Amino acid sequence: MLANPAQKYTAFPPVGLKDRTWPDQVIAKPPIWMSTDLRDGNQSLFEPMNGEKKLRMFQTLCAIGFKEIEVAFPSASDTDFGFVRKLIDENLIPEDVTIEVLTQAREHLIRRTMESVRGSKKAIVHVYNATSRPFREVVFNMSRDEVREMAVAGVKLVREIAPDIQLEYSPETFTGTELDFALEVCDAVTAAWGATPTRKVILNLPTTVELTTPNVYADQIEWMHRHLARRDSVILSLHPHNDRGTAVAAAEQGLMAGADRVEGCLFGNGERTGNVDIVTLAMNLYTQGVHPGLDFSDINAVVRTAEHCTQLPVHPRHPYAGDLVFTAFSGSHQDAIKKGFAAQKAGERWNVPYLPIDPADLGRSYDSVIRVNSQSGKGGVAYLLEADFGVVMPRRMQIEFSSVVQGVADRQGGELSSDDIWRIFSDTYVGQGGASAAALSYREHHLVEQDGGQGVSLTVDIGGQTRTLQGHGNGPIHAAVQALASAGIAVEVHGYEERAMTGARDDGSAKACAIVEVKVGQRSTFGVGVHANIVTACVQALCSGVNRAMREA
Repeated sequence: MLANPAQKYTAFPPVGLKDRTWPDQVIAKPPIWMSTDLRDGNQSLFEPMNGEKKLRMFQTLCAIGFKEIEVAFPSASDTDFGFVRKLIDENLIPEDVTIEVLTQAREHLIRRTMESVRGSKKAIVHVYNATSRPFREVVFNMSRDEVREMAVAGVKLVREIAPDIQLEYSPETFTGTELDFALEVCDAVTAAWGATPTRKVILNLPTTVELTTPNVYADQIEWMHRHLARRDSVILSLHPHNDRGTAVAAAEQGLMAGADRVEGCLFGNGERTGNVDIVTLAMNLYTQGVHPGLDFSDINAVVRTAEHCTQLPVHPRHPYAGDLVFTAFSGSHQDAIKKGFAAQKAGERWNVPYLPIDPADLGRSYDSVIRVNSQSGKGGVAYLLEADFGVVMPRRMQIEFSSVVQGVADRQGGELSSDDIWRIFSDTYVGQGGASAAALSYREHHLVEQDGGQGVSLTVDIGGQTRTLQGHGNGPIHAAVQALASAGIAVEVHGYEERAMTGARDDGSAKACAIVEVKVGQRSTFGVGVHANIVTACVQALCSGVNRAMREA
């Protein structure tokens, strides 16, 4: 890299639109969407889509809700030409969908393109030529007048062949073209076509290569929006690319500046760094309370289709669609999300920390929202146990158990699954390590009514020896505590909770989970019992807690 890049590169000049209005605008309705996945997206692939993949992509785009789909560059290859004919001849185009085809403003290419859409019920013919100075002077060696006339001649030829078709025109490399000349060419095109409010021309102003910041593009769009001669006869369209990584912002600000339509691809596929990502654009609108008119309620299915057809993976951190975008590993994030889910009430405005959208709206389950590794904290661990197994831990227990999980994650490396968390929880609190390893382990108990209270006969192993202890109290736990005291084990119960296990992994066996916080000597800890009978679960939990305290001592 150069020590002084200004010797080689210069800052893009601002438009100088001092009275710009777009920064104060709010996008209140979706634009007209046009998918170019089968054109710009397809030509950017290592291996372009075959017929099966093209048709699958087309049908997916229709199902999502696109009403305009650019399907091919028919003059570029027999494959593209044949695909357009297949759609038309086999009547594969839904009644409410308009196909679009692309051609350079050259006579032989236009004529071939027009043959491809012959007999179509609705079609857009998209004509373009490059207009910026480097193309005029270096690539074409043409004057401004010659470039303008090239565009006008192409438009007149389309009108001559099919006057009832819809026209789209793009001054390619618009963002690098002098604004007065871009306006001159666009006005000449709408005049040559005879554009009227009932016969509108689509004027597409592409960021063919992203040259500057999105605000400058917005200024360019607003300038054109104000100065076009037949604005009421024009559908103003955007076609941002992502060379600077700001295509989504450029599109949003371009809409605020007066544009009506956006061209792009699913997940930002396209030439170089890609076309603007329509999924992100659409879902950004959705999170602001504006339905985009596109249906991504099964985002996983859309991802699978895109990956199959393009042979490109969707990044796990891709907005809205990536495998990890609704996943929190950080402990503080997990805790906030867990509390947000607990506070969120059905029918109320979405207000969960770290989640700008409810994953369920995209067909994503909450299973993937919180995942656990060595960076995770009590919130994530607690959430998974509650969501999947119906186990709700007291706060102090969350702190205790999260350190156990973190220790396992540190030793093991990588992510721990929900089943891994349950196994660790069970080994730590429910299981007792086997009779030989346990300081105290539960075998069985029998309750008897006794003098208006509760009596218990409790059989346990203490230090490897089986003993049957008798106790009496005002309830099963109190009676069991007294039974243990008869063996010289002094236990204080500091907390007790019980509930049915009804998590996502519920096996239908109607088990109860009891959690008991005990103090034995100077040790305080928790024990857990899981059983179909809640009293049995409680006694098991007491013994588990005592065992853990004795072993730690």
